[in-house]
Amino acid sequence: ALRTSKREMAVATRGIEREIATLQLEEKKLVAEIKKTAKTGNEAATKILARQLIRLRQQIANLQGSRAQMRGVATHTQAMYANTSVAVGMKGASKAMEAMNKQMEPAKQAKVMQEFQRQTAQMDMT
Repeated sequence: ALRTSKREMAVATRGIEREIATLQLEEKKLVAEIKKTAKTGNEAATKILARQLIRLRQQIANLQGSRAQMRGVATHTQAMYANTSVAVGMKGASKAMEAMNKQMEPAKQAKVMQEFQRQTAQMDMT
């Protein structure tokens, strides 16, 4: 389950990164075109291109936000999986402890320990 979700997140993140790279390349071309039209003095065309540049930059910012969100989801998923693993381990450990407690009967163990201490004390006296 974790491997599948990791793979899906990686594919989605790579897709977003590819789109960002494409848009950044387009941004460079647009900036060059704006400079070119500004040199010719065509103010109307320059304004239109500037608006396009603003929209393009907003789109890049949105995609970067989405990419960060995807990475956050991936990290959260991995943390949840780690917590699940810990819970499974604790479940196994508690079952083992329960089995040992059933075998060792605490009252009987306490009686054995008292007898041992009594015998040890008796040996020390002689």
